[in-house]
Amino acid sequence: MVPYIIRDATKADMPGVLDLIEELAIFEKEPDAVEITVEDLERDGFGEKPAFHCFVAEMEGHIAGIALVYPRYSTWKGISLHLEDLVVSRKYRGEGLGKALLSEVIKYGHTLGVKRVNWEVLDWNEPAIKFYELNGANVMREWNVVHLDEQGIANYMAKL
Repeated sequence: MVPYIIRDATKADMPGVLDLIEELAIFEKEPDAVEITVEDLERDGFGEKPAFHCFVAEMEGHIAGIALVYPRYSTWKGISLHLEDLVVSRKYRGEGLGKALLSEVIKYGHTLGVKRVNWEVLDWNEPAIKFYELNGANVMREWNVVHLDEQGIANYMAKL
Protein backbone atom coordinates (compact mmCIF):
# COMPACT_ATOMS: atom_id res chain seq x y z
CA MET A 1 0.00 0.00 0.00
CA VAL A 2 1.20 3.47 -0.92
CA PRO A 3 1.09 5.91 2.03
CA TYR A 4 -1.53 8.64 2.01
CA ILE A 5 -2.79 11.40 4.25
CA ILE A 6 -6.31 12.67 4.83
CA ARG A 7 -6.47 16.37 5.63
CA ASP A 8 -8.63 19.47 5.35
CA ALA A 9 -8.53 20.95 1.87
CA THR A 10 -6.93 24.32 1.24
CA LYS A 11 -7.54 26.90 -1.48
CA ALA A 12 -4.46 25.57 -3.24
CA ASP A 13 -6.16 22.15 -3.51
CA MET A 14 -9.15 23.42 -5.47
CA PRO A 15 -7.74 22.68 -8.96
CA GLY A 16 -7.27 19.05 -7.88
CA VAL A 17 -10.71 19.02 -6.27
CA LEU A 18 -12.27 20.28 -9.49
CA ASP A 19 -10.40 17.61 -11.47
CA LEU A 20 -12.00 14.92 -9.28
CA ILE A 21 -15.44 16.53 -9.57
CA GLU A 22 -15.05 16.39 -13.36
CA GLU A 23 -13.85 12.77 -13.17
CA LEU A 24 -16.97 11.95 -11.16
CA ALA A 25 -19.20 13.68 -13.73
CA ILE A 26 -17.70 11.51 -16.48
CA PHE A 27 -18.21 8.37 -14.35
CA GLU A 28 -21.83 9.40 -13.73
CA LYS A 29 -22.34 9.82 -17.49
CA GLU A 30 -22.75 13.61 -17.30
CA PRO A 31 -19.42 14.90 -18.62
CA ASP A 32 -20.77 18.35 -19.50
CA ALA A 33 -22.73 18.94 -16.29
CA VAL A 34 -19.99 20.59 -14.20
CA GLU A 35 -20.39 24.37 -14.32
CA ILE A 36 -18.33 25.46 -11.32
CA THR A 37 -14.79 26.78 -11.58
CA VAL A 38 -11.76 26.76 -9.32
CA GLU A 39 -12.63 30.36 -8.47
CA ASP A 40 -16.15 29.31 -7.42
CA LEU A 41 -14.73 26.61 -5.14
CA GLU A 42 -12.22 29.04 -3.62
CA ARG A 43 -14.87 31.70 -3.00
CA ASP A 44 -17.56 29.34 -1.73
CA GLY A 45 -15.34 27.16 0.44
CA PHE A 46 -12.96 29.68 1.92
CA GLY A 47 -14.84 32.95 2.23
CA GLU A 48 -16.28 34.62 5.30
CA LYS A 49 -19.10 32.06 5.53
CA PRO A 50 -17.87 28.86 3.87
CA ALA A 51 -20.64 26.95 2.10
CA PHE A 52 -18.82 23.63 2.40
CA HIS A 53 -15.97 21.79 4.08
CA CYS A 54 -13.72 19.54 2.04
CA PHE A 55 -11.34 16.77 2.97
CA VAL A 56 -8.68 15.56 0.58
CA ALA A 57 -6.77 12.33 0.35
CA GLU A 58 -3.24 13.09 -0.76
CA MET A 59 -1.13 10.33 -2.25
CA GLU A 60 2.15 10.55 -4.13
CA GLY A 61 1.85 14.35 -4.03
CA HIS A 62 -1.53 14.33 -5.79
CA ILE A 63 -5.11 14.92 -4.69
CA ALA A 64 -6.29 11.32 -5.02
CA GLY A 65 -9.68 11.67 -3.35
CA ILE A 66 -12.11 14.16 -1.88
CA ALA A 67 -15.09 14.28 0.44
CA LEU A 68 -17.11 17.49 0.31
CA VAL A 69 -19.71 18.14 3.02
CA TYR A 70 -22.01 20.89 4.23
CA PRO A 71 -24.56 21.35 7.02
CA ARG A 72 -28.26 20.56 6.60
CA TYR A 73 -31.22 20.58 8.88
CA SER A 74 -33.64 17.69 9.21
CA THR A 75 -37.12 18.50 10.48
CA TRP A 76 -37.18 14.99 11.94
CA LYS A 77 -33.68 14.73 13.41
CA GLY A 78 -32.15 18.21 13.69
CA ILE A 79 -28.69 19.22 12.56
CA SER A 80 -27.32 16.95 9.84
CA LEU A 81 -24.28 16.79 7.63
CA HIS A 82 -24.68 16.25 3.90
CA LEU A 83 -21.94 14.43 2.03
CA GLU A 84 -22.19 15.91 -1.46
CA ASP A 85 -19.44 13.88 -3.04
CA LEU A 86 -16.95 11.24 -2.01
CA VAL A 87 -14.62 10.63 -4.94
CA VAL A 88 -11.49 8.56 -5.26
CA SER A 89 -9.67 8.84 -8.57
CA ARG A 90 -9.83 5.63 -10.55
CA LYS A 91 -6.00 5.51 -10.49
CA TYR A 92 -5.96 5.30 -6.67
CA ARG A 93 -8.88 2.97 -5.95
CA GLY A 94 -8.27 -0.08 -3.82
CA GLU A 95 -5.84 1.71 -1.50
CA GLY A 96 -8.33 2.35 1.32
CA LEU A 97 -8.91 6.02 0.48
CA GLY A 98 -12.70 5.75 0.25
CA LYS A 99 -12.94 4.23 3.71
CA ALA A 100 -10.47 6.77 5.11
CA LEU A 101 -12.41 9.71 3.63
CA LEU A 102 -15.74 8.33 4.85
CA SER A 103 -14.25 7.86 8.32
CA GLU A 104 -13.04 11.47 8.31
CA VAL A 105 -16.53 12.67 7.36
CA ILE A 106 -18.16 10.62 10.11
CA LYS A 107 -15.62 11.84 12.70
CA TYR A 108 -16.21 15.44 11.56
CA GLY A 109 -19.98 15.01 11.86
CA HIS A 110 -19.55 13.48 15.30
CA THR A 111 -17.47 16.45 16.50
CA LEU A 112 -20.21 18.77 15.20
CA GLY A 113 -22.82 16.79 17.12
CA VAL A 114 -24.93 16.03 14.07
CA LYS A 115 -27.84 13.62 14.33
CA ARG A 116 -27.33 12.20 10.84
CA VAL A 117 -24.92 12.13 7.92
CA ASN A 118 -26.71 11.73 4.62
CA TRP A 119 -25.87 11.45 0.93
CA GLU A 120 -27.16 10.05 -2.35
CA VAL A 121 -25.85 7.25 -4.52
CA LEU A 122 -26.90 6.35 -8.06
CA ASP A 123 -28.99 3.18 -8.16
CA TRP A 124 -26.70 1.59 -10.76
CA ASN A 125 -23.51 2.21 -8.74
CA GLU A 126 -23.54 -1.19 -7.04
CA PRO A 127 -19.91 -1.06 -5.84
CA ALA A 128 -20.62 2.20 -3.98
CA ILE A 129 -23.91 0.87 -2.58
CA LYS A 130 -22.16 -2.26 -1.28
CA PHE A 131 -19.35 -0.13 0.20
CA TYR A 132 -21.83 2.11 2.03
CA GLU A 133 -23.93 -0.79 3.29
CA LEU A 134 -20.83 -2.65 4.51
CA ASN A 135 -19.99 0.47 6.49
CA GLY A 136 -23.38 0.62 8.21
CA ALA A 137 -25.28 3.02 5.94
CA ASN A 138 -28.95 2.51 5.19
CA VAL A 139 -29.45 2.92 1.43
CA MET A 140 -33.08 4.02 1.14
CA ARG A 141 -33.96 2.76 -2.31
CA GLU A 142 -37.58 3.88 -2.14
CA TRP A 143 -36.65 7.59 -2.07
CA ASN A 144 -36.19 9.69 -5.19
CA VAL A 145 -33.90 12.70 -5.42
CA VAL A 146 -35.68 15.83 -6.62
CA HIS A 147 -33.84 18.75 -8.23
CA LEU A 148 -35.08 22.03 -9.60
CA ASP A 149 -32.20 23.32 -11.73
CA GLU A 150 -31.41 26.91 -12.65
CA GLN A 151 -33.71 26.88 -15.69
CA GLY A 152 -36.44 25.20 -13.65
CA ILE A 153 -36.14 27.94 -11.02
CA ALA A 154 -36.38 30.61 -13.73
CA ASN A 155 -39.44 28.90 -15.24
CA TYR A 156 -41.07 28.67 -11.81
CA MET A 157 -40.36 32.31 -11.04
CA ALA A 158 -41.82 33.38 -14.39
CA LYS A 159 -45.13 31.81 -13.36
CA LEU A 160 -45.36 33.70 -10.04
